[in-house]
Amino acid sequence: MSKASKDALVSEFCSVTSASPKDARRYLDKHQRRLDAAIDAYFQEGGDPIGDEISIDGTIQLCQDLKVDPENVVLLAWNKKGWVEGWSRLGCDTIDGMKDALTRLRAKLGSDSTYFHKVYDHTFTFARTEGQRSLAIDTALAFWDLLLPTGLTGGALNHDLTGEDVDMDGEESSGWTNEHTQWWFQFLTEKGGKGVSKDTWMMLFDFIPAWPSAIDDFVAWARSVGEVPTPETT
Repeated sequence: MSKASKDALVSEFCSVTSASPKDARRYLDKHQRRLDAAIDAYFQEGGDPIGDEISIDGTIQLCQDLKVDPENVVLLAWNKKGWVEGWSRLGCDTIDGMKDALTRLRAKLGSDSTYFHKVYDHTFTFARTEGQRSLAIDTALAFWDLLLPTGLTGGALNHDLTGEDVDMDGEESSGWTNEHTQWWFQFLTEKGGKGVSKDTWMMLFDFIPAWPSAIDDFVAWARSVGEVPTPETT
């Protein structure tokens, strides 16, 4: 392994654990440069000075090493347990391996509806302030802005809005688009309120006419401002 590759592993180890470079080299040497095994051993042996979350500085360093934007949707949540177990399951113990895995995971997130649903569901819990039952509206909008374009572009979100009550275009529709997302954001911003509940968060994912209040209110609002034609009465 080249010196540059070894240095990258040390940097990655330090960004996740906040350990010193000396400790990083010791654990990496002991575990044959397998990053996941070295990090796991570090935590198992009590090297845990910062609790369960990876620090902000560590996250920034991690993103720099992986050459990804910190706002990449695949990086929604980092904690030590998830980090070690996740990379281990993926068989990734080098920076290059992690880069390749992130590319695959982003593609899967966009195209696999089941996987997207799991990430979407988890995001609500991850983003919610401890002790609160709802997300602040600005927080919900920010995470929707990360998630929804990925699901729409890749096909993981294939909502059918052709029913009479929720036909957003007044005619046969191909489904939810980024334009509808912006209407939804505008509606929530204008409507105000204390926050976004888990029911509303998950309701948007499914968006069918039978679901209650918030979505129906949204359709009524969209019609009231002229974004959606009102069905003609017969």
